[in-house]
Amino acid sequence: MITILNEKKIVLGVCGSIAAYKAADLASKLTQAGAVVDVILTPAAEKFISPLTFQSVTGRKAFTEEDLWGGQAHILHVDLGHNSDMMVIAPCTANTIAKMAHGMADNLLTITALAAQSPILIAPAMDVGMFNQTVTQENVHILSDHGAIFAGPGEGRMASGLVGKGRMLEPSELLGHIRILLGKKGILAGRHITITAGGTQEPIDPVRYISNRSSGKQGYALAQAAIDAGAEVTLITSPTGLTPPIGVTLVQAGTAQEMLQAVLTAYQHTDALLMAAAVADFQVKKFSKDKIKKRDGIPQVQFESTPDILGILASENFTHSRPKVIIGFAAESRDLLGNAAEKLKTKKLDMIAANDISATDAGFSVDTNRVTLLYADGKSEVLPLQSKVEVSEAIIARTATLLENN
Repeated sequence: MITILNEKKIVLGVCGSIAAYKAADLASKLTQAGAVVDVILTPAAEKFISPLTFQSVTGRKAFTEEDLWGGQAHILHVDLGHNSDMMVIAPCTANTIAKMAHGMADNLLTITALAAQSPILIAPAMDVGMFNQTVTQENVHILSDHGAIFAGPGEGRMASGLVGKGRMLEPSELLGHIRILLGKKGILAGRHITITAGGTQEPIDPVRYISNRSSGKQGYALAQAAIDAGAEVTLITSPTGLTPPIGVTLVQAGTAQEMLQAVLTAYQHTDALLMAAAVADFQVKKFSKDKIKKRDGIPQVQFESTPDILGILASENFTHSRPKVIIGFAAESRDLLGNAAEKLKTKKLDMIAANDISATDAGFSVDTNRVTLLYADGKSEVLPLQSKVEVSEAIIARTATLLENN
């Protein structure tokens, strides 16, 4: 279950497109995330997919054109349009875009869209060239000017066999756009949050590097939670293989030095910095420009310290203004609270999240975490074992409180 979607009422409009099968997946994902989903199919959509498909994945009646002329016709579109948190039309054809742009309401979907009091997200789906046609773009601009939000279309192979722009975005991508729209008025609305994630990679030669076991999962979950809370998010990340949340400004930083530069660039416009990345403490003193060969014997590698990002921000020589809130993370295998408290003080943090990496059910790689939060004022808070998503939502909520009090 996704907190921001839990119990949210979403009207999902489905138009006549081969991409209608993706809409069934989207309806399923929304329902599994906790949303209450009411589906409206246009007559053309019923040619591609049946109402029963949507009823099966949402557990609710899927509405068709017949319902417009049924016993509740005079209130159905008003009820759907006025009592939803959001309306999503996916896939949305060029025909429906044109109708909506010019106020036409000749079927249950378009009349509901006209009556809607909630945000409308449109996911276009049409063959190559149709979306870029002047008339379609004019209609898109009209709807955008009236507050509709467009997600996509993407590029790829069409049902026609042509390749280009026109594909409906994948359901997982649309889920991200839906979360952005629902979070617009969240507790971090108007705030800029910078989050670091992953373990840095310090090169030895062109093919080898020193790194650590950080998966980046906690940092990426923090970024998503901040998006859900309405923040503008910059995610500075080492290579992780994870898919970044929709809506973040992504900055790649492989080494500690690169991460430092990225943080120094981003922090100037940042309200809060969350340093969730596991930045390497050591780097190779002399990088070998050629691959080190086994035949040359065991190499003698010398190390030196990497830049201490939080230490630099806390230094008395650091003349630039700091973010209003800085939160650190301490992954420890011994003396957890002692080491975390020392880092909290020396790095002049507002809060630090400490977790024991020796536990098998928390820390690196796994999807759960057990965290203790230490505050600059001496208070502490223990978060029980829970998913990293839940940990992130708790930390983002504490971040919002710290920002309010600073």
